[in-house]
Amino acid sequence: MATNPTFQLFSSSNDNSSSQGLGFFDSPEPPRPPPPPPVEVFSSEVSSSVAFTVDKVSIDEVTLLKGRVNTKEVFGLPNSDLVPGVYEGGLKLWEGSIDLVKALEKESQTGNILFPGKRVLELGCGHALPGIYACLKGADAVHFQDFNAEVLRCLTVPNLNANLSQKPPFVSVGDRETRFFAGEWSEVHQLLPLVNEGDTDKKGGYDVILMAETIYSISAQKSLYELIKRCLAYPDGAVYMAAKKYYFGVGGGTRQFLSMIEKDGVLASTLVSEVTDGSSNVREVWKLSYKS
Repeated sequence: MATNPTFQLFSSSNDNSSSQGLGFFDSPEPPRPPPPPPVEVFSSEVSSSVAFTVDKVSIDEVTLLKGRVNTKEVFGLPNSDLVPGVYEGGLKLWEGSIDLVKALEKESQTGNILFPGKRVLELGCGHALPGIYACLKGADAVHFQDFNAEVLRCLTVPNLNANLSQKPPFVSVGDRETRFFAGEWSEVHQLLPLVNEGDTDKKGGYDVILMAETIYSISAQKSLYELIKRCLAYPDGAVYMAAKKYYFGVGGGTRQFLSMIEKDGVLASTLVSEVTDGSSNVREVWKLSYKS
Protein backbone atom coordinates (compact mmCIF):
# COMPACT_ATOMS: atom_id res chain seq x y z
CA MET A 1 0.00 0.00 0.00
CA ALA A 2 2.87 2.36 0.73
CA THR A 3 4.10 2.07 -2.84
CA ASN A 4 0.99 3.71 -4.30
CA PRO A 5 1.65 7.32 -5.36
CA THR A 6 -0.48 9.96 -3.66
CA PHE A 7 -2.14 12.95 -5.31
CA GLN A 8 -2.95 16.29 -3.69
CA LEU A 9 -6.00 17.69 -5.44
CA PHE A 10 -5.95 21.12 -3.83
CA SER A 11 -2.68 22.96 -3.32
CA SER A 12 -1.89 24.41 0.06
CA SER A 13 -1.05 28.11 0.34
CA ASN A 14 2.71 27.43 0.21
CA ASP A 15 2.54 25.01 -2.71
CA ASN A 16 3.54 26.75 -5.93
CA SER A 17 3.33 23.71 -8.21
CA SER A 18 -0.07 24.66 -9.65
CA SER A 19 1.28 27.95 -11.00
CA GLN A 20 4.00 26.37 -13.10
CA GLY A 21 2.62 25.32 -16.46
CA LEU A 22 -0.42 23.23 -17.27
CA GLY A 23 0.19 20.40 -14.85
CA PHE A 24 -3.04 18.63 -15.71
CA PHE A 25 -1.50 17.68 -19.07
CA ASP A 26 1.84 16.65 -17.59
CA SER A 27 0.98 13.91 -15.07
CA PRO A 28 -0.60 10.75 -16.48
CA GLU A 29 -2.38 8.58 -13.95
CA PRO A 30 -0.66 5.35 -12.90
CA PRO A 31 -2.47 2.01 -13.32
CA ARG A 32 -4.99 1.34 -10.58
CA PRO A 33 -5.24 -1.88 -8.57
CA PRO A 34 -8.42 -3.97 -9.00
CA PRO A 35 -11.31 -2.32 -7.13
CA PRO A 36 -12.94 -4.00 -4.13
CA PRO A 37 -16.29 -5.67 -4.90
CA PRO A 38 -19.39 -3.49 -4.32
CA VAL A 39 -21.09 -3.98 -0.98
CA GLU A 40 -23.99 -2.49 0.97
CA VAL A 41 -22.94 -1.08 4.32
CA PHE A 42 -25.53 -1.12 7.08
CA SER A 43 -25.87 1.58 9.73
CA SER A 44 -25.29 -1.07 12.40
CA GLU A 45 -21.74 -1.54 11.06
CA VAL A 46 -20.47 1.79 12.39
CA SER A 47 -16.87 1.41 13.53
CA SER A 48 -16.40 1.61 17.28
CA SER A 49 -12.61 1.41 17.12
CA VAL A 50 -12.00 4.71 15.31
CA ALA A 51 -12.24 8.03 17.16
CA PHE A 52 -14.98 10.26 15.71
CA THR A 53 -15.46 13.92 16.59
CA VAL A 54 -17.61 16.64 15.03
CA ASP A 55 -17.26 20.34 14.26
CA LYS A 56 -19.92 22.78 13.18
CA VAL A 57 -19.71 24.17 9.65
CA SER A 58 -21.79 27.21 8.72
CA ILE A 59 -22.78 27.32 5.05
CA ASP A 60 -24.55 30.65 4.54
CA GLU A 61 -27.80 30.15 6.49
CA VAL A 62 -27.30 26.40 6.89
CA THR A 63 -25.43 24.87 9.83
CA LEU A 64 -24.32 21.25 9.55
CA LEU A 65 -21.90 19.01 11.43
CA LYS A 66 -18.77 17.65 9.80
CA GLY A 67 -17.16 14.56 11.26
CA ARG A 68 -13.47 14.16 11.80
CA VAL A 69 -11.51 10.89 11.76
CA ASN A 70 -7.84 10.08 11.36
CA THR A 71 -6.76 8.67 7.99
CA LYS A 72 -3.99 6.66 9.62
CA GLU A 73 -6.44 5.05 12.06
CA VAL A 74 -8.84 4.07 9.26
CA PHE A 75 -6.48 3.10 6.44
CA GLY A 76 -3.02 3.00 7.97
CA LEU A 77 -2.07 5.86 5.63
CA PRO A 78 -0.62 9.32 6.26
CA ASN A 79 -3.01 12.24 5.86
CA SER A 80 -2.73 12.28 2.07
CA ASP A 81 -5.59 13.46 -0.14
CA LEU A 82 -5.89 10.12 -1.92
CA VAL A 83 -4.16 6.96 -3.07
CA PRO A 84 -5.69 6.05 -6.44
CA GLY A 85 -7.59 2.77 -6.37
CA VAL A 86 -7.00 2.32 -2.64
CA TYR A 87 -8.33 5.41 -0.87
CA GLU A 88 -10.17 8.08 -2.86
CA GLY A 89 -10.09 10.95 -0.39
CA GLY A 90 -13.44 10.32 1.30
CA LEU A 91 -12.27 11.28 4.80
CA LYS A 92 -11.51 14.87 3.83
CA LEU A 93 -14.15 17.58 3.52
CA TRP A 94 -13.61 19.03 0.06
CA GLU A 95 -14.49 22.57 -0.99
CA GLY A 96 -16.98 21.34 -3.56
CA SER A 97 -19.22 19.82 -0.89
CA ILE A 98 -19.64 23.24 0.69
CA ASP A 99 -20.24 24.84 -2.71
CA LEU A 100 -22.88 22.23 -3.51
CA VAL A 101 -24.81 22.75 -0.25
CA LYS A 102 -24.76 26.51 -0.88
CA ALA A 103 -26.10 25.99 -4.39
CA LEU A 104 -28.81 23.58 -3.22
CA GLU A 105 -29.96 26.05 -0.57
CA LYS A 106 -30.30 28.79 -3.18
CA GLU A 107 -32.05 26.45 -5.60
CA SER A 108 -34.40 25.41 -2.80
CA GLN A 109 -35.17 29.01 -1.82
CA THR A 110 -36.03 29.90 -5.42
CA GLY A 111 -38.15 26.79 -5.94
CA ASN A 112 -35.86 25.31 -8.59
CA ILE A 113 -35.53 22.17 -6.50
CA LEU A 114 -37.92 20.73 -3.94
CA PHE A 115 -36.76 17.69 -1.97
CA PRO A 116 -39.99 16.39 -0.37
CA GLY A 117 -40.96 13.15 -2.10
CA LYS A 118 -37.66 12.91 -3.98
CA ARG A 119 -35.32 9.93 -4.25
CA VAL A 120 -31.74 11.15 -3.92
CA LEU A 121 -28.36 9.53 -4.59
CA GLU A 122 -25.08 11.11 -3.50
CA LEU A 123 -22.05 9.76 -5.36
CA GLY A 124 -18.59 9.91 -3.81
CA CYS A 125 -20.23 11.08 -0.60
CA GLY A 126 -17.49 11.13 2.07
CA HIS A 127 -18.87 13.46 4.76
CA ALA A 128 -22.16 13.44 2.79
CA LEU A 129 -23.13 17.03 3.59
CA PRO A 130 -25.16 17.47 0.36
CA GLY A 131 -27.04 14.20 0.95
CA ILE A 132 -27.60 15.09 4.60
CA TYR A 133 -28.97 18.47 3.49
CA ALA A 134 -31.40 16.66 1.15
CA CYS A 135 -32.47 14.40 3.99
CA LEU A 136 -33.13 17.35 6.30
CA LYS A 137 -35.09 19.05 3.51
CA GLY A 138 -37.56 16.19 3.30
CA ALA A 139 -36.31 13.76 0.65
CA ASP A 140 -38.15 10.42 0.83
CA ALA A 141 -34.99 8.38 0.26
CA VAL A 142 -31.32 9.30 0.32
CA HIS A 143 -28.74 6.72 -0.74
CA PHE A 144 -25.04 7.36 -0.18
CA GLN A 145 -22.20 5.90 -2.26
CA ASP A 146 -18.46 6.02 -1.66
CA PHE A 147 -15.56 4.05 -3.10
CA ASN A 148 -14.48 2.85 0.34
CA ALA A 149 -16.68 0.88 2.75
CA GLU A 150 -14.38 2.11 5.53
CA VAL A 151 -15.36 5.71 4.77
CA LEU A 152 -19.04 4.83 5.10
CA ARG A 153 -18.56 2.93 8.37
CA CYS A 154 -16.18 5.37 10.03
CA LEU A 155 -17.41 8.73 8.72
CA THR A 156 -20.57 8.85 6.57
CA VAL A 157 -22.94 6.92 8.83
CA PRO A 158 -21.71 8.59 12.07
CA ASN A 159 -21.88 12.01 10.42
CA LEU A 160 -25.45 11.41 9.22
CA ASN A 161 -26.45 10.26 12.69
CA ALA A 162 -24.81 13.29 14.31
CA ASN A 163 -26.64 15.71 12.01
CA LEU A 164 -30.00 14.01 12.44
CA SER A 165 -29.63 14.08 16.21
CA GLN A 166 -29.05 17.86 16.06
CA LYS A 167 -31.89 18.66 13.66
CA PRO A 168 -34.39 21.38 14.61
CA PRO A 169 -37.53 20.02 16.31
CA PHE A 170 -39.75 21.08 13.38
CA VAL A 171 -37.79 18.85 10.98
CA SER A 172 -39.11 15.29 10.83
CA VAL A 173 -36.95 12.56 9.31
CA GLY A 174 -38.62 9.55 10.86
CA ASP A 175 -39.86 8.09 7.58
CA ARG A 176 -36.76 8.77 5.49
CA GLU A 177 -34.94 5.84 3.93
CA THR A 178 -31.16 6.06 4.12
CA ARG A 179 -28.88 3.37 2.68
CA PHE A 180 -25.15 3.14 2.06
CA PHE A 181 -23.24 1.50 -0.80
CA ALA A 182 -19.50 1.08 -1.36
CA GLY A 183 -17.88 0.28 -4.66
CA GLU A 184 -16.35 1.49 -7.88
CA TRP A 185 -18.62 3.37 -10.30
CA SER A 186 -18.44 0.73 -13.00
CA GLU A 187 -19.79 -1.93 -10.61
CA VAL A 188 -21.86 -0.33 -7.83
CA HIS A 189 -25.00 -0.19 -10.00
CA GLN A 190 -25.32 -3.93 -9.32
CA LEU A 191 -26.44 -3.04 -5.78
CA LEU A 192 -28.20 0.31 -6.13
CA PRO A 193 -31.94 -0.33 -5.75
CA LEU A 194 -33.23 2.44 -8.06
CA VAL A 195 -31.22 1.79 -11.21
CA ASN A 196 -33.21 2.13 -14.44
CA GLU A 197 -30.37 1.07 -16.78
CA GLY A 198 -30.91 4.21 -18.82
CA ASP A 199 -34.24 2.93 -20.15
CA THR A 200 -36.42 5.99 -20.70
CA ASP A 201 -39.55 3.81 -20.76
CA LYS A 202 -39.08 2.84 -17.12
CA LYS A 203 -40.17 4.86 -14.10
CA GLY A 204 -37.25 3.91 -11.87
CA GLY A 205 -34.14 5.86 -11.09
CA TYR A 206 -33.21 8.69 -8.75
CA ASP A 207 -34.91 12.08 -9.01
CA VAL A 208 -31.77 13.89 -7.88
CA ILE A 209 -28.12 12.83 -8.07
CA LEU A 210 -25.60 14.86 -6.07
CA MET A 211 -21.83 14.75 -6.44
CA ALA A 212 -18.92 16.94 -5.39
CA GLU A 213 -15.26 16.62 -6.43
CA THR A 214 -15.90 13.39 -8.34
CA ILE A 215 -14.46 14.23 -11.77
CA TYR A 216 -10.77 14.77 -10.96
CA SER A 217 -9.73 11.48 -12.59
CA ILE A 218 -10.05 11.31 -16.38
CA SER A 219 -9.82 7.51 -16.30
CA ALA A 220 -12.90 7.30 -14.05
CA GLN A 221 -15.07 9.90 -15.78
CA LYS A 222 -16.60 7.57 -18.34
CA SER A 223 -17.72 5.01 -15.75
CA LEU A 224 -19.12 7.83 -13.59
CA TYR A 225 -21.11 9.19 -16.52
CA GLU A 226 -22.41 5.74 -17.45
CA LEU A 227 -23.51 5.25 -13.83
CA ILE A 228 -25.37 8.56 -13.92
CA LYS A 229 -27.25 7.51 -17.05
CA ARG A 230 -28.12 4.17 -15.44
CA CYS A 231 -29.49 5.88 -12.33
CA LEU A 232 -31.10 9.17 -13.37
CA ALA A 233 -34.91 9.14 -13.46
CA TYR A 234 -36.47 10.03 -16.81
CA PRO A 235 -37.57 12.59 -17.89
CA ASP A 236 -37.31 14.98 -14.93
CA GLY A 237 -34.24 13.73 -13.07
CA ALA A 238 -31.46 16.23 -12.33
CA VAL A 239 -27.79 15.98 -11.41
CA TYR A 240 -26.10 18.67 -9.33
CA MET A 241 -22.32 18.52 -9.73
CA ALA A 242 -19.74 20.62 -7.87
CA ALA A 243 -16.18 20.53 -9.18
CA LYS A 244 -13.15 22.54 -10.16
CA LYS A 245 -12.76 23.88 -13.68
CA TYR A 246 -9.38 22.09 -13.81
CA TYR A 247 -7.67 19.68 -11.43
CA PHE A 248 -4.01 20.49 -11.86
CA GLY A 249 -1.77 17.46 -11.76
CA VAL A 250 -4.47 14.81 -12.25
CA GLY A 251 -6.16 15.83 -15.48
CA GLY A 252 -9.89 16.11 -14.85
CA GLY A 253 -12.21 19.07 -14.51
CA THR A 254 -15.60 20.41 -15.52
CA ARG A 255 -14.59 21.35 -19.07
CA GLN A 256 -13.34 17.87 -19.91
CA PHE A 257 -16.37 16.19 -18.31
CA LEU A 258 -18.92 18.53 -19.90
CA SER A 259 -17.29 18.01 -23.30
CA MET A 260 -17.89 14.26 -22.96
CA ILE A 261 -21.52 14.89 -22.01
CA GLU A 262 -22.05 17.25 -24.95
CA LYS A 263 -20.65 14.70 -27.41
CA ASP A 264 -22.96 12.02 -26.01
CA GLY A 265 -25.98 14.24 -26.59
CA VAL A 266 -28.25 12.82 -23.86
CA LEU A 267 -27.96 15.44 -21.11
CA ALA A 268 -27.94 19.23 -21.15
CA SER A 269 -25.81 21.28 -18.75
CA THR A 270 -26.56 24.57 -17.00
CA LEU A 271 -24.15 26.56 -14.83
CA VAL A 272 -25.71 27.12 -11.39
CA SER A 273 -22.87 28.96 -9.63
CA GLU A 274 -19.22 29.89 -9.97
CA VAL A 275 -16.74 30.51 -7.15
CA THR A 276 -13.72 32.70 -7.95
CA ASP A 277 -12.49 33.66 -4.50
CA GLY A 278 -8.82 33.80 -5.48
CA SER A 279 -7.86 31.17 -2.90
CA SER A 280 -7.89 28.27 -5.36
CA ASN A 281 -8.80 27.25 -8.88
CA VAL A 282 -12.20 28.30 -10.23
CA ARG A 283 -14.95 26.13 -8.74
CA GLU A 284 -18.34 25.55 -10.33
CA VAL A 285 -21.71 23.94 -9.69
CA TRP A 286 -23.54 22.55 -12.73
CA LYS A 287 -27.01 21.11 -13.22
CA LEU A 288 -27.39 18.23 -15.69
CA SER A 289 -30.79 17.20 -17.03
CA TYR A 290 -32.27 15.31 -19.94
CA LYS A 291 -32.52 17.18 -23.21
CA SER A 292 -36.10 17.84 -24.22
